[in-house]
Amino acid sequence: MTSCAVLTSLHVYPVKSCGGIALTEALLTPHGIEHDREWMVVDEAGQFVTQRTYPRMALIGTELTADMLRLTAPGMKPFKIPLKQRALTDHRAEVWSHATVAFDEGDSTAEWFGGFLNAKVRLVRWNPARRRLSNFEWTGGIEAENYFADGYPYLVISEESLDDLNRRIGSGSSLPMNRFRPNLVIRGLAPYAEDTARTMRQGEVDFRIVKPCTRCRITTTDQVTTEVGVEPLRTLATYRRDPRFNAPLFGQNVILAAGAGIRLMVGAELVLE
Repeated sequence: MTSCAVLTSLHVYPVKSCGGIALTEALLTPHGIEHDREWMVVDEAGQFVTQRTYPRMALIGTELTADMLRLTAPGMKPFKIPLKQRALTDHRAEVWSHATVAFDEGDSTAEWFGGFLNAKVRLVRWNPARRRLSNFEWTGGIEAENYFADGYPYLVISEESLDDLNRRIGSGSSLPMNRFRPNLVIRGLAPYAEDTARTMRQGEVDFRIVKPCTRCRITTTDQVTTEVGVEPLRTLATYRRDPRFNAPLFGQNVILAAGAGIRLMVGAELVLE
């Protein structure tokens, strides 16, 4: 069944688990929107850290200029990192079960993050000479690259799905979309229609919808106050829990089958089949 939806917003998250950026247009790459999850905070052992451990990471703002990644946080001076690739020290980095060698952004960057999080952490950048592929079991054999995303380069959610979730939570719930950190937000479908579509196309851009997104406790963290609650996981567990994953589902993981190098704009009409 074919249906049409409008792309209502685009989001990029340069540093994994830190604040995102709303875009009016985005350059599509095989590993996600340009600069998405290109950086990651790690502990002394190189293990990735997120809002699960440090909810204050939600307060670290990101901004992309023509040549810099600009970082902000309450009580901290803004910090800038060049976008241009440069000679950096190697550093072990592990995200979930994938271990790689990334680039260390240096002591001053580590001090900035460590000072705000009150932890011994470092910031690493993806080494583009490395490859990390999504699970072939879900991609149908397509080689879908990732940087430091959890496992897939894009995530799509419809506004109708969020509207339905808030209705089910009740009591005037108005959880915002930023709890779920999507890259692509669409409107014009029935709630959860993204679950049953397999492709999403616009001109030469061909997205493949490949795997439901399991949700974790980061979704319970208010991205403005960092207060941790029980929703939406409590409500999602009542009607969106899937025994295949032993976790509630919300949104769909997406890969790019064609269209790398194309700029996608908010307002584009997407055809879902």
